[in-house]
Amino acid sequence: MIELTFAKDLEAGKSVENIVLNMIKKKYPCSVLIDGYFPDYDIWIPELHKSIEVKSDQKSQHTGNILIEVEMFNKPSALFHTKADYWVVFDGSDFLWTTPKKIFECIIFNKLQFAEFIGKGDSVSKKAFLIKKELLSQYLINKGKFYE
Repeated sequence: MIELTFAKDLEAGKSVENIVLNMIKKKYPCSVLIDGYFPDYDIWIPELHKSIEVKSDQKSQHTGNILIEVEMFNKPSALFHTKADYWVVFDGSDFLWTTPKKIFECIIFNKLQFAEFIGKGDSVSKKAFLIKKELLSQYLINKGKFYE
C-alpha cells in the first residue's frame, strides 16, 4: 500500500513538473527537467543559470495549508536541503511562485512552528511547516508568475 501511494504521488508530481516546464519553456526554450533522483531541484533554466523546485500540494484545497517539509529520516530535506533559486507550489488550481528565502522570511517573521507527523504513505515521521495559503501568498514573487 505504501509503495502504491508513493508511486501515485510520484506520477502526479512528475505531471506537475512537466506543466511547469512547459510554462517556462515559452520564454526560456532551453529549460530542462532533471530526470532521475536529484534532490537539489527539478528544473534547470540555462538561459538564466537558475533552478526551480516544483511541489504539488493539492490537499491544500481542503486544508488551507501549504505543507513545507524540512526534515525526514532525521536529515534535512526539501526547504532545508534545496539548492533551487525558485520554488513553485501547485495547490490544485494555482501555481504559487516564490523563493526559498521568501519562505524562510514567512516562517521567521510569523514565528511559525513546525509539526512532526507521519504522512499518508510514509513509514517514518517528517517535520514540516503548515503555512496558511493566504499567509504564504504574501511572499510570492512577480504576482505569482515567474515565467512571464
